[in-house]
Amino acid sequence: MYQPCVDDACLEYRCKILQIFDDIIFAFFALEMSIKMVAMGMYGKNTYLADSWNRLDFFIVLAGLLEYVMHVENLNLTAIRTIRVLRPLRAINRIPSMRILVMLLLDTLPMLGNVLLLCFFVFFIFGIIGVQLWEGILRQRCILQLPDYVRKPPDVSYYYEFSKEQDYICSKPEDSGMHLCSDLPPYRIGPMLCTEEAIPMEENLPTNTSCVNWNQYYSRCAQMGLNPFQGTISFDNIGMAWVAIFLVISLEGWTDIMYYVQDAHSFWDWIYFVLLIVIGSFFMINLCLVVIATQFSETKKREMERMRQERARYTSSSTLASSTNNSEPATCYAEIVKYIGHLWRRFKRRMLKKYRLYKYAECSFDFFFILYLNLSF
Repeated sequence: MYQPCVDDACLEYRCKILQIFDDIIFAFFALEMSIKMVAMGMYGKNTYLADSWNRLDFFIVLAGLLEYVMHVENLNLTAIRTIRVLRPLRAINRIPSMRILVMLLLDTLPMLGNVLLLCFFVFFIFGIIGVQLWEGILRQRCILQLPDYVRKPPDVSYYYEFSKEQDYICSKPEDSGMHLCSDLPPYRIGPMLCTEEAIPMEENLPTNTSCVNWNQYYSRCAQMGLNPFQGTISFDNIGMAWVAIFLVISLEGWTDIMYYVQDAHSFWDWIYFVLLIVIGSFFMINLCLVVIATQFSETKKREMERMRQERARYTSSSTLASSTNNSEPATCYAEIVKYIGHLWRRFKRRMLKKYRLYKYAECSFDFFFILYLNLSF
């Protein structure tokens, strides 16, 4: 297995074992592809390359072959080695249930595209409403307004901070938000509450019994700070509004955004967020589930019929083919197991037949021998 910057020369015992396993897997895939090409043909209708999954297998084997052919010094094969990650996709074609789910996803993409288009228009309307109502309000902070000839101490910030983890977003006088700059608590130094006023032309340093209440000077609400969550959540433009809407419909931390908007604008902004959750998180997601559930039965029926037809091409009219159950499609490996069981049952029948003939011959010999003795005497 290729690991960048780790044992490039593959000198360790672990690397050599992994390389051997990689060679065995490649040989198995190449042998399987060769047998299918010989049995089904390569080009044309109902041939090997006519199926999309077989084309994926052909691409993976061809990429592995290029790695062996181009294995020369001073040649970087990293891009070719990355194709190895497609090998687990081969299991999709081997497991019928997984194949049905993948085809279901591909079939529902056009229908889900219509649902996503409807979601786009709904979220576009909600985004425009958010930008019109709350543009820039999440950057509003209480700004420090000091009297004349009063110097700001170094430990006092230019705008009020409730804590390092939570922003204090204020409301302007023309709005009806829940946070006002006039409602700030007193400045605190440890357990001591500060109640004094700042004196001009003085240092205004705290003492053991008193200190200046600097919070009373955060009197003006203006757009100065960053948006919440390191500037990632806002309604400053339609793009940032869509990011906030996506976070709300994911139901992850949506209450924090609603509380910030209520603090800066109005208590009744909860109506916007509740409607967004009901329409976006409940209705739209359930609509996607309805589309998937509607398409599931049709896709399953089509894929089951397709796998039956593929199986009918590969099986013959022998006793094994007539004795198998045609209600469900089986994989190549399941057919191999059934064939081994069929050989065992045929071998057992032949051995029982020979044993019965042997017992019959033994009994016949004993009968004629006794008859001969009776006639002799």
